[in-house]
Amino acid sequence: MIDLAVANRAETFERMSEPLAERGIRAHHVRVHERTVPLGDPPWASGEFDVGFVYPGRVMEGGVADAVLEVPWLNGQEAVLTSRNKGGVLARLERAGLSVPESVFVSNEVSDRELRAVFERFEPPVVLKPNSTTRGVGVTKVHDLDSFLGVCDYLSLVHDYRATGDKSFLVQEYLPDAVDYRVMVLEGEYVGAVRRRLPGDARAGGQWKHNVHRGAEASGVDLPASLRELAESVAEELEIPFLGVDLLATGDRVVVSETNARPTIDAATKYEPGFYDRLADAIRAART
Repeated sequence: MIDLAVANRAETFERMSEPLAERGIRAHHVRVHERTVPLGDPPWASGEFDVGFVYPGRVMEGGVADAVLEVPWLNGQEAVLTSRNKGGVLARLERAGLSVPESVFVSNEVSDRELRAVFERFEPPVVLKPNSTTRGVGVTKVHDLDSFLGVCDYLSLVHDYRATGDKSFLVQEYLPDAVDYRVMVLEGEYVGAVRRRLPGDARAGGQWKHNVHRGAEASGVDLPASLRELAESVAEELEIPFLGVDLLATGDRVVVSETNARPTIDAATKYEPGFYDRLADAIRAART
C-alpha cells in the first residue's frame, strides 16, 4: 500500500480516497495551515508517507511541510508557483503560439496616465484580475474609466502594505457570452472536462463569474478534439503533470484564460473512463 499525503481536505480528498484505496493508495489528510507546528517535534514523521498529492497552496506552510515530510509530489512547488502566476502563464502561452485573452500586466505602483493608456487599449468593459488569487477572488468587471481608476486605487492601497508579496494585477478583455470550460489534463493527456454555467436567477441578477465556488454549476461534457488538444498543449508547455486548464469559447475564438495546478477533482462521472487508474499510475510514477 502506498501512503499519499494530501494537504487539502476539501471535496477532492473525499472524492478520491475510496477510488485510490481500491488501487492500492491510501490517502491521508496532512493539515498544514491554520494550526501550530513545533519544528523540533512536528506532527508528521519523515518517512511516514511515500508521496504527496499536490504541494500546499500556502507556500510558506508548504515549505515547512515539505522539509518535514521529505516526499516527492505529483505537482511540486514549481508547478504550483508557475500556475499561480497568471500573467507569467499567459505570457508563456502566447509566446508558444497558444491563444490567450488580450491582457496587460500591471506591476504597482504606476501612474494614472499609464492606467488610462491601459484602459484605452480595450473596448469596455474590461476585467481586472489579481495576478495570483484563486476561486475568482478579487476579479472585477468595470465599464468606464472612472470605475477602472477607482478599482486600481483600491489595489494600490492593498499593494502599499509592505508585507504584500504580489503587487501586480491583470487587465483583460471581457468576452461576453463565452462558454466556460475547465479541462483536466493528467500526464499530458486529456482526462475530462466540465462546462461551468450560472443558474438563470444568478445571471438575471447580474452575476457573471463562472467559478463553482461562486455558485456556478459544473456539468460533464464531451469536449471537441481541438479543445482537448489545446489543453494538452498548455500542460505540455507549462510542464505540469496534473493541470486544470480554463478555456473560454466564443463564436470564433477559444482562449486559455488561466490554469490551476491544484485543481479540484469533480465527480467521477465527469471524467473519462479509467481516470482513477491513470491518477493512481501517475502517483506511483511520482513516487520514484
